[in-house]
Amino acid sequence: MAHIESFFGLVGDLTWGWSLIPILVILGVFITMATGFVQFEFFGRMFRVLTRGPEDGNKISAREALLVSIGGRVGGGNIAGVAVAITLGGPGAVFWMWAIALVGMATSLVECSLAQLFKRADDDGDYRGGPALAIIHGLGSNYRWLAIVYAVCLLAAFGVGFVAFQGNTVAAAANDSLGIDRWYTGGFLAVLTGFIVYGGIHRIAKAADIVVPIMAFGYIGLSLVVIVMNAGEIPAVLSSIFANAFGLEEAVGGGMGAAIAQGLRRGLFSNEAGLGSAPNVAATAEVRHPISQGITQAFSVFIDTIIICSCTAFVILLGDVYQPGAEDVNGVALTQQSLVAHLGDWTQYFLTGAVLLFAFSSIIYNYYLGENAMAVLWKSPIGIHLLRIGVVGVVLLGAVAPSATSVFFFSDPMMGVLALVNLMVIMMLFPVAMRILNDFRKQLKAGVERPVLNIEDFPDLDLDPKAWPKRS
Repeated sequence: MAHIESFFGLVGDLTWGWSLIPILVILGVFITMATGFVQFEFFGRMFRVLTRGPEDGNKISAREALLVSIGGRVGGGNIAGVAVAITLGGPGAVFWMWAIALVGMATSLVECSLAQLFKRADDDGDYRGGPALAIIHGLGSNYRWLAIVYAVCLLAAFGVGFVAFQGNTVAAAANDSLGIDRWYTGGFLAVLTGFIVYGGIHRIAKAADIVVPIMAFGYIGLSLVVIVMNAGEIPAVLSSIFANAFGLEEAVGGGMGAAIAQGLRRGLFSNEAGLGSAPNVAATAEVRHPISQGITQAFSVFIDTIIICSCTAFVILLGDVYQPGAEDVNGVALTQQSLVAHLGDWTQYFLTGAVLLFAFSSIIYNYYLGENAMAVLWKSPIGIHLLRIGVVGVVLLGAVAPSATSVFFFSDPMMGVLALVNLMVIMMLFPVAMRILNDFRKQLKAGVERPVLNIEDFPDLDLDPKAWPKRS
């Protein structure tokens, strides 16, 4: 067992420790420049998804796909991860989280547009896609082995490991704050998870449509109360963020270097841009053009980091609990104690509820990623059925095992390999992404309010006519 752990530790060091973050940053900057800063060009269009429903009521709408992906991106990283970044990197880490999010919006737009482009319609008329199908239908059958590597990593990291982590997070929060036994929480969570996942993507989307707005608007609303109460301190906080980000002030050992490292790392973990997870959900939506869903998913990155992570950062930096250089209070405890200092003891229970909702939305999101991986590895309905049973069991196991993180030690390394595969695919298919982006721009320039993908214009691409029916 020790040898296995050492192997995965080495894989984790070679990905997250040496290569992955620099590649994500460099690729994000390249995509931003090569696309002409596309995330800013279409920023105004992002908000349209909040009010527009599907043209077919039986399909997953762009807004539902957005909420499912937000439910997956938004999690412990937005509450605990931001606190860790500030503790280890100082206030300047917040600036670099913002920077990587703005760059990551372009990466997310491209990867999710490609997932949409190469999606497939199943027998029920639902859509399924993601990097694995982009590999098979975009790069060709000779690269099927790469799609299998991707699917195995996706299933192991998200469908198993991270599901257990989220179950553990929920049970720990309920036990610490409310004194509820882990078995009760785990049992309830397992039953609820089973009910949602056995409804397939439609029930997952409907659950996200309810849970995500409640958790997001509730947390943002409470944070805005804190910000308004301390409005006079905001200029000083912003000054501290920028001064620390560029080494003009030093809040922690390592100065500007620590701020950059922590901000980039925590930002990438939080918004998942380029990691190859969100495209699986993006492909389920019914849209007229792939770029439309890419724009929507770029908006998801903006909501996750620029809005929700910033809420946590301001709650911490506007209070007195955080002391630069001190590491005795960090993680979720720092966020919790900061809220209590601002608004009173009752907020610790509110934060527990927020953690519960964040974690549950991540569980159903991670399950769907596992289902999408299973559809590549084993197309039989039996495989999906076994996965659903397994996920329910893993939720319970993760909830009752205090050392769940050590049991599922393989998750982060597998996600590292997953991300590297996804980044290779993005680069190999980037010319295709530019073709459909230029097609989208061309239609807008011609006065078309809602551009439509006509697959006849791309006869050399292996596209599914059922997934892209001809529109008038």
